[in-house]
Amino acid sequence: MQFRQQALSKLRSPEELDLPVRFARPQGLLVLSVTVLVMIAAAFWAVTGSVTSTVKAPGVLTYGQGSYVLQSPVSGQITEVLAEEGERVAANSPLVKVRTQQGPVVVRSIAAGRLTTLAATIGSVVTTGADVAAVERAKGTNDPLMAMVYVPAERGSTVPVGASVDLTVQSVPTQQYGVLRGTVKAVGRTAQTRQRISGFLGSSQLGEQFSQSGQPVAVLVRLDTSKSTRSGYTWSSSDGPPFEIESMTLTSAAIRLSEQHPIDWLLP
Repeated sequence: MQFRQQALSKLRSPEELDLPVRFARPQGLLVLSVTVLVMIAAAFWAVTGSVTSTVKAPGVLTYGQGSYVLQSPVSGQITEVLAEEGERVAANSPLVKVRTQQGPVVVRSIAAGRLTTLAATIGSVVTTGADVAAVERAKGTNDPLMAMVYVPAERGSTVPVGASVDLTVQSVPTQQYGVLRGTVKAVGRTAQTRQRISGFLGSSQLGEQFSQSGQPVAVLVRLDTSKSTRSGYTWSSSDGPPFEIESMTLTSAAIRLSEQHPIDWLLP
């Protein structure tokens, strides 16, 4: 009964039109303002911002001209080894001496470079066409190293020439010295078979390793040079490692693709 009398009294009283109307509390206005600002910032980034994606692939540090496998032209027993692995040899340099029925034969290098693999040992028997050594083509000690990266074939077309590349070098502690910087110089047009990879790198083991997930596309990466580092190349750290990096060192590449806008506008 008391509630009913209060309701009737409220109906008979005039409306309180002279009192100010409160639309929201101060806390609500603050939340609303922050929400609007966030939405405006998100819309602006969606129009003008960009997203960078990467392609990761294995590779190896080498010289741009690749390697060649030296095969024995004769059959016989190796009596002398005339070079050592890691040594730089000139063209036509003697590598091993083979004793044949017709007399001793010296197996020589075809082109100048660095002797990366020497399969021959004193006393071992070789047949005609057997692999004796692998030589990495390089004219001199000042030839710059490059990285040959083997990208999955389905991603090869997305890699542009000039893209930035970060290379994690197997022999360099990444947490201490960072990654090696480079730039895509060339992208292969056809997929590489295991035989072609082995022939270029002079290693059947690497050919098998880089093609185990299918035939990849070869991407040649030029290393960024620097006069302030011991290695002569640019690293994500200021100094890089306190030693030179050698060819035929395995690496893992992260290729940064061209930037893309998160929202594509469709115009009529």
